[in-house]
Amino acid sequence: MASCLVEVDESSAVVRLTGVLDAAGAEAVRGALLTRLADRPGPVVADVTGLRFVEPAGRGIFADIRREVADWPAADLLLCDPTAAGPAQPDSAAAGPAHSDSALDGVPAWPTLDGALAAIATTPLAAVLTAELAPTVGAARQARDLVNTGCERWGMPTLADPACIAITEMVNNVVAHAQTPMTVRLAPQETTLHLAVRDHSPRRPTFAGISPPSRAGGRGLLLIDTVTRRWGSSAVGDGKVVWCVLHPDDEAL
Repeated sequence: MASCLVEVDESSAVVRLTGVLDAAGAEAVRGALLTRLADRPGPVVADVTGLRFVEPAGRGIFADIRREVADWPAADLLLCDPTAAGPAQPDSAAAGPAHSDSALDGVPAWPTLDGALAAIATTPLAAVLTAELAPTVGAARQARDLVNTGCERWGMPTLADPACIAITEMVNNVVAHAQTPMTVRLAPQETTLHLAVRDHSPRRPTFAGISPPSRAGGRGLLLIDTVTRRWGSSAVGDGKVVWCVLHPDDEAL
């Protein structure tokens, strides 16, 4: 039977994939990589050196994952793929990844693990803030403090108020519904601010538009939808990530 082994290196950004990947195994790989990206700030390298693809559908899983995390704070997926074109040049990773028509389109790839890790090293994670919070009444205040610190540090004062509104609702949803420990993370990306709250409940938020006046509650997601450019949620192995993106042009909404 086709099988794929996923080995997470807890001390680094590397996730090694070995064996044979078919369509069924791709979902397990997706879950493992999304969970690692949710639990670790910064890019993750999937090392596919020892992986063999038996179905075309298996190749697309990596591009799908990269699209899924595109709006998460400071998250990205890179590949170590020996079929990527170009020589192994770990000291010149800043020049950009190599690409291969035969490999995994849509995902930056390096032919060596040293090259991929060198690329990560050129992207410092100073502009990331993370807090581990308990599902208590004071969690929203702590999250707002983190947002205000980040907006001041990164020169985004106009985004502080809408970001505080969004993070308050995201955290309060965890306190009220998930009732699990949570990770709050934020990072700038050019002029936009990216927020995420990761919890350990599989229940994902649903937004059906404006609630009728007769209905109690249900307005937290409306507030998030109002003050952010876009938002969404992603299922990860043992829970979910709820994320949003704020843009300075939207500050008056």
